[in-house]
Amino acid sequence: MTVMVLFEARAKPELIEALKQGLQAMLPETRTCEGCQGLTTYQEVGDGQTLVAVEFWDSKEHYEKYFAWRKENGTITQLNAMLEAPPSIRYFETLDA
Repeated sequence: MTVMVLFEARAKPELIEALKQGLQAMLPETRTCEGCQGLTTYQEVGDGQTLVAVEFWDSKEHYEKYFAWRKENGTITQLNAMLEAPPSIRYFETLDA
């Protein structure tokens, strides 16, 4: 079942542009990972510190495998260094209502 992943991160004010550049460099590769159906990123209107990625994956397990790979290759450590706090990651399934 398709899962929507909501990835939310708050950049350190002085690193907003560096974070955006880092995401622009890494997300094309993410889109080619097994199970990734697509993703779109957004920047909060106002101070611009909060960035959100809305991602669609074949399953939560596919995303978790991808995230583990990002941890192993050091990407998550680099990302966390640019953030005020660890990112929020939430998973959603379609609700037929």
